[in-house]
Amino acid sequence: MRVLAISLVLLLLPACRAEAPQACEAIRFEDQPFTVCHFAANDPGLALFHTGADAAPFADFDRLAEAVSADGGELVFAMNAGMYHEDRRPVGLYVENGAKTMHLVTRAGPGNFGMLPNGVFWVDADGASHVTETLAYEALAPDARFATQSGPMLVIHGTLHPEFNPDGTSRKRRNGVGLSKDGKTLWFAISDGAVNFHTFARLFRDRLNTPQALYLDGVVSRLYAPELGRDDGGVSMGPIVAIVRTPAHASR
Repeated sequence: MRVLAISLVLLLLPACRAEAPQACEAIRFEDQPFTVCHFAANDPGLALFHTGADAAPFADFDRLAEAVSADGGELVFAMNAGMYHEDRRPVGLYVENGAKTMHLVTRAGPGNFGMLPNGVFWVDADGASHVTETLAYEALAPDARFATQSGPMLVIHGTLHPEFNPDGTSRKRRNGVGLSKDGKTLWFAISDGAVNFHTFARLFRDRLNTPQALYLDGVVSRLYAPELGRDDGGVSMGPIVAIVRTPAHASR
């Protein structure tokens, strides 16, 4: 049985003794509403979560927040982090605290996940974040601490995915992740209305200035951002990406 990684994540965190600047904000891009959140790409509180101590998927933000709180931490941000099967198993590669539970999928397939090129959002052994196209990730074969595979890629080396159409009629709520050109800033975004892939990808490339960006999911997209009063409800989730903090009082 896989061991819950929350305690280890908290051990690696410095205590937060000063109020952090706001990480999330509501914005408009091309007259469409979005919420975007940014963090340092090497933020020590960044982690992926899927399964709780009871061996059941966390499935929603409140259950994860309760588990983090029980271990003396605070959940300050969370977002669904990739596609999953009906039983909430990840569709593609999934690595949590160094333990791989699903393997990399390199073949084309149905749905958004199989719209190649797809990609991997991952954190290396030194704590740095990356957004990498799937075949490039396979060639690297990195020792990832955390990794979740999804698709399609939104932006690849500054270029939009070749299958995206500016007049695309598939308009849905969407969420994704992108990395700044200097590799220092990680951006998460969720559309607060229905948008097509082309618009969502241009948000990352043209507004957030991320030459590498990955789509995480569509209709089930959800955000946990207590600083904005957001704790989105909805269907049960699979993988979750989160930022965990250790409150100052927890270290005393």
